[in-house]
Amino acid sequence: MDTTGINRKASHAGSWYSGNAKKLNKEIEGWLEAVPTTPEDGSLSEIPLPIPNARAIIAPHAGYSYSGPTAAYAYKCIDPEAYDRIFILGPSHHVYLDGCAVSKCTEYETPLGNLTIDKKVNDELLETGHFTTMSVQTDEDEHSIEMHLPYVHKLMECKSTPYTVVPILVGALSTTKEEFYGKLLSGYLKNPRTLFIVSSDFCHWGSRFSYVYRQPTNPTQPIHASIEAVDREGMKLIEELDVRGFAQYLRRTRNTICGRHPIGVLLNALAEAYGGEVEDLRQALQCRFVRYAQSSRVVSERDSSVSYASAFVSAIAN
Repeated sequence: MDTTGINRKASHAGSWYSGNAKKLNKEIEGWLEAVPTTPEDGSLSEIPLPIPNARAIIAPHAGYSYSGPTAAYAYKCIDPEAYDRIFILGPSHHVYLDGCAVSKCTEYETPLGNLTIDKKVNDELLETGHFTTMSVQTDEDEHSIEMHLPYVHKLMECKSTPYTVVPILVGALSTTKEEFYGKLLSGYLKNPRTLFIVSSDFCHWGSRFSYVYRQPTNPTQPIHASIEAVDREGMKLIEELDVRGFAQYLRRTRNTICGRHPIGVLLNALAEAYGGEVEDLRQALQCRFVRYAQSSRVVSERDSSVSYASAFVSAIAN
């Protein structure tokens, strides 16, 4: 694949987040500094930061005014010196894919500076015959990966050695294909110098999303509380690394977690890399959600909201 000199533009800068480097840098710094890490504030106070042996994070991809503060909780967990390669798995919002696609670009632009695509890994993935290549238009139209790029650049700016990124657009995969791609990526995930970032918002609730599910066990609770309860049910299954349980939960609730397929790929990759059975995974890995938020508190059927959550996955030292 000849990708000489192709840059992906920061197409959502100036709308979904600031296109001004100074302002953007200040905003991200502020959100990272605002993450509570002291005992009186709770949150990450009981967890040593950065997280030792972090293998992956899950973080949202909405406009920064909505999800930027929540994403900071995930990025606060990461030690930039620990990684030479960062995979970013984002769901496809604009084109139909029944597989996964890599970028044909050599660099991704951000207002803070450019990120270098890992051509070697891209070529390895394409050589499997199971990955396609995004057009530049598709790449630039999609926001799920781009919304993580300024955070990655900010996180890694103090790193003393070079690093690369591997953006992967994840399509509408069946559970069988989630398992297949998870196994295919598991070798990279097991490399301690590689970090996986999974891009996902959680529940999109309201008539404009064609989703008005209410928790059946407590129909009188406020709608925003029902949304949170449904989200947290899914989050708990992710924390338990229960890929089958998460798939069953999605079939039952139809929760509109837009990154459900990248999450499914991650859970399958973890299962392949660290033991397979849920009990074995819990001995080898810790997954923990450290922040949950909603864009608004829904109180009537006329309202709508999107949920955001941040998590980390770390390997437990023997």
